[in-house]
Amino acid sequence: MSEERRDGLLVVRCQLGEREAFHELVRLWHGPLWRYVRGMVGSPHVADDLAQEAWVSVVRGLPRLREPERFAPWLFTIARRTVADHVRQMHRTPQTTEVGTDDIAAADGLGDVLTALEIEAGLSGLPPLEREVLILFHLEDLPLAACAEVVGVPPGTVKSRLHRARRMLRDVLVERGYEA
Repeated sequence: MSEERRDGLLVVRCQLGEREAFHELVRLWHGPLWRYVRGMVGSPHVADDLAQEAWVSVVRGLPRLREPERFAPWLFTIARRTVADHVRQMHRTPQTTEVGTDDIAAADGLGDVLTALEIEAGLSGLPPLEREVLILFHLEDLPLAACAEVVGVPPGTVKSRLHRARRMLRDVLVERGYEA
């Protein structure tokens, strides 16, 4: 059974009032949710609080979820909003770097696939927009279309951010002594 189908069945069971189904959803998705939030905010303690806030929002919104098989993108969208609210409360504005279209079209030169540990090691050196697409795509294994849905931009924009993020990550990792 595919993950989407499994999640969809669990969501329907939750909507029918089965508490055990919700516990199963939390068991399956709390780790990925927490890793995403921690990657975005950097602090495990803040990630604990924000993940809990996201689960409260899930509980409130689950009865209205019309497409149960789309649970994963919906969950990460909630987490994204929770992080954004936190960032607004901290009076910080997200920063990203400006990159020309010629740079985006250039090869990123990563060569080999990076391991999750290498990605996590370099995440702190990336701006929030680039960090987010790397987390969703590489660490949470969401497909490109689902990443676009979570971030709220077209898939082409996600591709551009992902390309830019890989290049920036390579630079950060080289600077820190990792082989890229």
